[in-house]
Amino acid sequence: MNTLAAHHPSYRVLVADDNPNIADSLAQLLESTGNEVWTAYDGQQAIEAADRIHPDVVVLDLDMPRLNGYEVCRHIRQQPWGAKALVVAQTGWDRDIDKRRAQAVAFDHYLVKPVSPELVIQLVSSLVTT
Repeated sequence: MNTLAAHHPSYRVLVADDNPNIADSLAQLLESTGNEVWTAYDGQQAIEAADRIHPDVVVLDLDMPRLNGYEVCRHIRQQPWGAKALVVAQTGWDRDIDKRRAQAVAFDHYLVKPVSPELVIQLVSSLVTT
């Protein structure tokens, strides 16, 4: 058994990033800690996956084709299951205006790339099931 997986329960996680290397690497890391993980490579795929799986955690790039991360987060928050999801922005944008926009659509956390994998694991591990 993976020792990291023993530290927290399994969650449904959606990772959406138009850079497949980033999305796939983060997905593999989160799977190695015992989570069920899906990936999407644009905003429309992210919405379709989220509507299908109702994730507990969503990690979104902000600058994706078709729909951006702000639009995806807004959609998730409008769903009955989306209010309790942990939604994390993972982006290369480090401007105050971007952070304010993320706060306005109810992202829980705003992480600037490159993101420490340990930080993402810590955020997922901090979830408390009710």
